[in-house]
Amino acid sequence: MKNSTLFAARGRTARPLVFLCVLALAGITSAQNPALDLQARRFLDTPATTKYAVIMTGPAVGDDNAARFRQWSLSLHDILSRDYGYSSETITLLYDDGSDDFTGGNRVDGACSREGIEYALERLAERVNSGDQITLYLIGHGTGAEEEAKFNIVGPDMTGVQFASLLDRFDQQDVVVINTTSASFGFSTSLSSEGRVVISSTRSSSERYDPVFSGYFIEALDQRNGDRDKNKRVSMLEAFEYAKANVELWYEEQGRLASEHAGLDDNGDALFSLDPAVDIADGRLAEIAYIDSLIAEGENLSGEGIALKSRIQDLERSVIVLRGRKAEYLEAEYWQQMEGLLVDLARSTVRFNSEFTSTPPAIDSAGESIESQPTLNR
Repeated sequence: MKNSTLFAARGRTARPLVFLCVLALAGITSAQNPALDLQARRFLDTPATTKYAVIMTGPAVGDDNAARFRQWSLSLHDILSRDYGYSSETITLLYDDGSDDFTGGNRVDGACSREGIEYALERLAERVNSGDQITLYLIGHGTGAEEEAKFNIVGPDMTGVQFASLLDRFDQQDVVVINTTSASFGFSTSLSSEGRVVISSTRSSSERYDPVFSGYFIEALDQRNGDRDKNKRVSMLEAFEYAKANVELWYEEQGRLASEHAGLDDNGDALFSLDPAVDIADGRLAEIAYIDSLIAEGENLSGEGIALKSRIQDLERSVIVLRGRKAEYLEAEYWQQMEGLLVDLARSTVRFNSEFTSTPPAIDSAGESIESQPTLNR
């Protein structure tokens, strides 16, 4: 699938840290948003944090869908392994009836059935620690409405209420659910919970046609296409916005009326925002929920390098959280704190690039890193 020209126009050439400075100056916030209080303790990336992914791909109706679901599942598995620091120990792939054995090391861990899902989540619960992050991807068909909305799996289908009960055991972990099935909305609303990020490819149970959202969400992860702020990471909010914009463009190019409208909920009210960048009731947690692990595959960092990288990510997160709390501060106090964070972030980034990466940052005539200089140009 091709990349959206819409996102190319929004700043693919922006330098690292630029978008963070824009965020600081934007000052978009809501003092009534309960997700702001959760930011202080949710989605904290530390050297001790482990991130897990569970890919659940149900059976397909028709050869075209079967080929599409297969491609999405394998691509997602490969991208998480290649670009985001996941391994066979942290990715669980439940595919159709479990009999398929893919090449390239992407072995199926079990069937996407009720028994397979329950067993996989039970095993995962035995391994995870407090503060770990779990991302669940649902690929396939969905049916029904409200509490009877179902994820079509091998054997008896599973309702959103039933699936939500399986996630209750992960109350000490950060959980993201990305439901890309048709008629996914009713199922997704059952999963809404405080401190949890839930993404639905449709906004109502009447949107029954197979969505293309999944392909574009995976494309957002591939080569970090969705990284709009150029910090070399992709948040759930960035991936959602990338996929949503590309879906809209796809229907426009096809000359068709859109039959899917993706939504995001991360404040636990089960009211999905179609545009969280504007509707600030949602999006604050998704903005700090990153897909990548702290240490990427093949990244040989010393203990000092790991600690500094963790500090950079924590400073980036602090900028976003402070931005969301702007209404709680006096103007001068807010900008004083923001300036301190941005300066510390720029200095830490310059040091990391110069001491722990193979390509030192570009230096201007004044001896300062070009990448670290804040700018307001998008």
